[in-house]
Amino acid sequence: MTELNDRTSAGWPTAAALRLWQEMLADQGERRLVLLEGNAADARSYARDYAATVGQSASGQTLWVGDKQPGLESVTLIPAQQASRWLGRELELVVWDGWQGTPPDAFAAIAGTLRAGGLLIWLMPPLDQWPTFADPDYPRTGLADTAHHPFAAHLASVIAGDPSVLRLNREGMTPSDLSPPDASVGFCPGDTPCQQQAIARIIRTGEGRRRRPLVIRADRGRGKSTALGRAAVHLLRDKRERVIVTAPRAEAVDHLFSAAQAAWPEASSRTPFSLAANGRELVFMPADVLLRERPAAELILVDEAAGLPAPLLESILTSWPRVVFATTVHGYEGTGRGFDVRFREVLDRLTPQWQSCRLIQPIRWRSGDPLEHLVSRLFLLDADSASLAESSLASQVTIERWQPAQADLVELRQAFGLLTDAHYRTTPGDLRQWLDDVQAQSWIARAGEGAIVGVLWLTREGGLDAAMANSVMRGERRPRGHLLAQSLASHGALAEAAMARMARVVRIAVHADLRSQGVGRQLVEAARQAIGAEGLDLFGTSFGATPALLRFWQGCGLKPLRLGLHRAASSGEFTVQMGAPLSTDGQQVIERLAVRFAEHWPWLLVNEFADLDVALVWALTDSWHVAPPLLSVADRSELVAFSEGSRQFELSRLPLLMLSLQEIGRANLAQADSEGLWCRAVLQHWRWEALQTAGACSGRKQGERVLRDMARSVLAWMDQQ
Repeated sequence: MTELNDRTSAGWPTAAALRLWQEMLADQGERRLVLLEGNAADARSYARDYAATVGQSASGQTLWVGDKQPGLESVTLIPAQQASRWLGRELELVVWDGWQGTPPDAFAAIAGTLRAGGLLIWLMPPLDQWPTFADPDYPRTGLADTAHHPFAAHLASVIAGDPSVLRLNREGMTPSDLSPPDASVGFCPGDTPCQQQAIARIIRTGEGRRRRPLVIRADRGRGKSTALGRAAVHLLRDKRERVIVTAPRAEAVDHLFSAAQAAWPEASSRTPFSLAANGRELVFMPADVLLRERPAAELILVDEAAGLPAPLLESILTSWPRVVFATTVHGYEGTGRGFDVRFREVLDRLTPQWQSCRLIQPIRWRSGDPLEHLVSRLFLLDADSASLAESSLASQVTIERWQPAQADLVELRQAFGLLTDAHYRTTPGDLRQWLDDVQAQSWIARAGEGAIVGVLWLTREGGLDAAMANSVMRGERRPRGHLLAQSLASHGALAEAAMARMARVVRIAVHADLRSQGVGRQLVEAARQAIGAEGLDLFGTSFGATPALLRFWQGCGLKPLRLGLHRAASSGEFTVQMGAPLSTDGQQVIERLAVRFAEHWPWLLVNEFADLDVALVWALTDSWHVAPPLLSVADRSELVAFSEGSRQFELSRLPLLMLSLQEIGRANLAQADSEGLWCRAVLQHWRWEALQTAGACSGRKQGERVLRDMARSVLAWMDQQ
């Protein structure tokens, strides 16, 4: 077609030619990446002119990502950090100014907003310069001082080998012509059998028996939000009066409510996030508001569930009789797979009759869409751990140093797949950090057949000079790339912690078939020995605290040094920091931090961690690094009086606390504290009303009786020693 070959003086397609090509792509259900390589000013001018052309005729919105205003009323300008807010919307054109920085998470997210026929125009230096291009986003991540960027080299290699990418450069075009898409494929937007099945499953859940939640899993563009909206309307027209929708952000349910509005034209009350008719209502509520107010509803729909912390999802699961969770499997936010693994454990434990449904066929573009395939390869969104033979044993595992930046794509996918499966939130940004951080070191575990079955990633931190370390301790400076060092120095009021040279384990993961068989400990030991040989002072880690993870790291010889005061937004867990010494200086830092943490612990439990999980409280209490004073004669006398019923509980708190902290006593108490009564009442100072509401006791009289029996048993056991 002659129109497709029309060129500007620079040899690039005219706006008319590119527009025609885009319309042809739409007919075939394809989306494409257009890479503008070379001079930033020329690329911006070309992209601006084309955005103006699209804005005049497009039914979809055009987005420009960057800080420089293109000056077009028809184009919405956003910074890269806001890209995730557009998930769930449909765009026809996105211009991404890579000269101003390309955060991988945001770039991958925005690709998911393009509908069939959509173009993602990326302004960048020539492809051969990417490995040394100083991306303006690097300073935010602590990568600004690195001269070579393996992650960018990986991106360039993938793009160079993908014929679907339209590259416009100094030489004109690569390929030389705008190739029409394959007209034999065809594309008809609309419902798919998978989507219809999902709608039926949602309706069945909304009408069916209690405590049988449904989990819908899908990649982007599969119509899960549309399915939720249509099913909600069906239920409201038939049997239900109130359906509540929640999600990480209000913007994430735009498409859900658009689908609901289209299916419910008779709705008399309409706002962006509510529909109502005849006393029946579909309404959005933020998750925190939902759990705080706990309104009545026959069904809760949780869209983009993987973006919410696991404890919050568990609260929703247990607070309403019927719940549907919908989430993205290979999410651009990097949440889907970790959610799939971890939340499955919660579902199996609390609602073993839960159901699942998977949406496979896309509705916003055709199967095999070039852009979806490209983005997946660029950021390893579909990376999977290796399949193991049934004969694979931990005894056949070998440990070796490994360089992810030098690995082939097959092994990199295996290793990154392990990280994705094992951690709640692993993102494309993590992949960049892993490949580009010059302070990073990695170890892998190989099964007998050579497959990667375990991976440990650490980075070196600390070693700050005295002046900087003191500034960090006072909270005046927060140098990037020193997460553990600055946290220990600041919160532990110990400048020496920032001066110590340390290694922080960023991630560790073991294949699901080989967990709890010592592979993780082998990886930790190999890394610790290697780092110790380099003359570092401290080996540590920082992670969302769970009893299982705490026990693992304690088994590796690390001691708790700090527990964060606030829950992490990603996991809903408190961050615990642990460490082990590698030198005499490191030993002194560890001792001071561990002892001080232990001294603060009883008071922190009451004032800051009154709601901390019982198992975690006992696990941390059992890890104390300082021996409490022995029980005095007065302590024993008061404990005996309490156990015999002659002394009130409130007057016995101090000796009961002292009993809890004795090395001999705490292990027995933790084992006997099946309902968490001792932990909640003695260590965390819960009132009797709260204890009864939580199910720890039936009332004060019964609760005191249990506590007296436990105290009597522990005292008797101690007397036998």
